[in-house]
Amino acid sequence: MSLCVRPGNDFRSSSSRVHPDPRVLRVIVPVLALLASAPSAGAQQNRSPDRWQAMAREVLQELVGINTTHSAGSTTVAAAAMRKRLIDAGFPAADVVVIEHVAKKGNLVARLRGRNTERKPILLLAHLDVVEANPEDWTLPPFELIEKDGTFYGRGTADDKDEAAIYVTNLIRMKVEGFVPDRDIIVALTADEEGGGDNGVDWLVRNRRDLIDAAFALNEGGGGQLEDGRRISNAVQAAEKKVQNFRLEVTNPGGHSSRPRPDNAIYELAQALVRIGAFSFPVHLNDVTRAFLERSADLVDAQTGQAMRQLLKDENDSRAAEIVARDAQFNSMLRSTCVATMLEGGHATNALPQRARANVNCRILPDADADRIQSELERVAAVPTLEVTQVGRAGDSPPSPVSPEVLGPIERITKEMWPGVPVVPTMSTGATDGRYLRNAGIPVYGVSGLFYGETFSHGMNERVPVDAFYQGQEFLYRLVKALTSRAVS
Repeated sequence: MSLCVRPGNDFRSSSSRVHPDPRVLRVIVPVLALLASAPSAGAQQNRSPDRWQAMAREVLQELVGINTTHSAGSTTVAAAAMRKRLIDAGFPAADVVVIEHVAKKGNLVARLRGRNTERKPILLLAHLDVVEANPEDWTLPPFELIEKDGTFYGRGTADDKDEAAIYVTNLIRMKVEGFVPDRDIIVALTADEEGGGDNGVDWLVRNRRDLIDAAFALNEGGGGQLEDGRRISNAVQAAEKKVQNFRLEVTNPGGHSSRPRPDNAIYELAQALVRIGAFSFPVHLNDVTRAFLERSADLVDAQTGQAMRQLLKDENDSRAAEIVARDAQFNSMLRSTCVATMLEGGHATNALPQRARANVNCRILPDADADRIQSELERVAAVPTLEVTQVGRAGDSPPSPVSPEVLGPIERITKEMWPGVPVVPTMSTGATDGRYLRNAGIPVYGVSGLFYGETFSHGMNERVPVDAFYQGQEFLYRLVKALTSRAVS
């Protein structure tokens, strides 16, 4: 079962259809439309007061309207705009700083001071930069927040300006309401998450850790899981895979294409890639993926659920692994994965290729070693002339402990807002800035309470449901207060 939004049921015509009186329709249709567009009473209780919803929308609109792409944008402009909002709300200037280590790549770090206790701060992390968005490729303007049919559109609405807007708004709300936390609350809105670089979280950890040092951090990477519009689970990302690219290359003296030889660089590389494509790394579970399987077994179909339980007993059960791996996301959580992503070869149409090269992108389990992955690729490829080289070096990203201090409040607030929806720890198959914090000894939890479904993040007309955005805003407000109050349950 794929945890995503799917199209609804197709209600086809019937010979027994009843045709209502048109006069009745003229009365009831507008009423039904009004009821459908208005949030239900339950949903309204799960939203912040109107004042703070309006501010969250305003902040999101401002952030989306600022181009923060690598090519033409500036996260410094966005960081400065958020600094102004916080200072206008009464935050001391010394507690709201913009750090621009690289031109146009500014980072905002803001702090709401708590009581003088021994408890370390918590860090709320979101990134301001977004992937490229060519207006010609969109049907809506990418750098303008458009609200249409209950949906927000715009680059960054899902990744990750929504959470940036929520954190800024909620921090101002706490300040205005006079909430004094039992520990400092730090908000860091950073650069260079999408494109990487010597900036953002990586730079802050290495050069200004004093600004962001915390007991733990909340970040993107988790959120609500939907199927057919139903809330299935509230996922908490407590681990993520490491990224390692490998260059696979075969070289050859070449020659004239009229005299083919069996030692053809393109053929030899192709043979290696076919073997790698057919290979699966063994299943290897960690504490986070074990918790995921335990809590997900009752949320999927019976056969997959039983296979999940069997893997918990024996991760070497190949039949159980085969069943669970039918879902691409589940498969990637069970094991390290490698896939060819780029291919080039040859230098002339009438010459034997002197070189053939491919890039293989591997998503490695947190406790796996890139050198061993390389050795396995070489073994599976079984081409003596193949040279495998690591491109860069995968950084460590140890799983964060599934701590009751964090999980307890998440479960309690999830139950308050969405009764019957379980909290499920998960491992992200992609990567976030959380890896820099985890590698520095700061646990990270991807959690948001944002039940979005398909957002077309990184794609055309990126979007999020309006009501889900507001409910996530309230969820994070309650969660941060729970984590920074003396009585944590």
